[in-house]
Amino acid sequence: MYKRLELHNHTTESDSSLTCQELVAHMLSDSVDAFALTDHNTISGHRKIRAILQETGAPIDCIYGMEYTTYYGHILCLNLEEYVPWENINRHRPELLFAAAKEKGALTGIAHPFSYGDPFARGCRFEMTVTDYSAVDFIEIFNNPEPLHEVNEPGLLLWENLVLKGYRLAATCGMDLHGKWSFTDQYATFIEGEKNGDIASELAEAIHSCRTWVSRGPLLIACFSPEENTLTFSVQKSTKPGFVYPDSYQLVIRTVSGDKTFPLQASGSVRLCADLFGNDRILIPKLYGNTTALEDLYCVSPVITL
Repeated sequence: MYKRLELHNHTTESDSSLTCQELVAHMLSDSVDAFALTDHNTISGHRKIRAILQETGAPIDCIYGMEYTTYYGHILCLNLEEYVPWENINRHRPELLFAAAKEKGALTGIAHPFSYGDPFARGCRFEMTVTDYSAVDFIEIFNNPEPLHEVNEPGLLLWENLVLKGYRLAATCGMDLHGKWSFTDQYATFIEGEKNGDIASELAEAIHSCRTWVSRGPLLIACFSPEENTLTFSVQKSTKPGFVYPDSYQLVIRTVSGDKTFPLQASGSVRLCADLFGNDRILIPKLYGNTTALEDLYCVSPVITL
């Protein structure tokens, strides 16, 4: 099964208007499978969420984390079970903090890398110097409240360019919730999992294997057959409410050499010979609506390595 995750959320433990109880209720109201608690520079809400879920038996999982909020950018940590000091962060060697958090079993990523910084929101733009992206597990390619072209598009392109250079980086997205905001037509992160499976382990597997989908509703599913040297693409509906599914899509596959576009019917599939991509071994599949404009991007699928 595919699980819908909301991976960037805040409560009154930091700067949101939502209490821990209200955050859980808000997630349940939109059929979310699992959500992350990522308050700014504190894990004080962890025990409160644990108690709420234990007492109510709510059919939802929590991913415990934190958003390191510095003057030089925000680092999102998931599966972070204990506070890791960051006060001596080195702007020119952020890998030290990434490594410290990962030693505690956390997944580490860059949140909204191209957010507006000074003079609007000091520290929101990621201005640290990363010299080794192998220290990073994921990049938040869509931060839903941010402007599409000014902030999210460069974030998507940063991730794509790094992936095409050979870095193994998962793509995620987040609502960055600070209030009771609508999820309708917003991007969510999807991973594969089992009913009643351990969400922390499933998320770690998805991030480390780069098997994440960033989608507003439809999931672009790819299957590679080495024996036949073919790729088959199809579309599957998700459980995310509010998306109106069209009858047809545009399949775009990005490689180092450029984009290739193919029509894809909602009820069918597209089968491609891998030789179509020549010497390109890294493919980034994306699903669009009637056009290939960013506004019509529905799903970014897991990277394929031939």
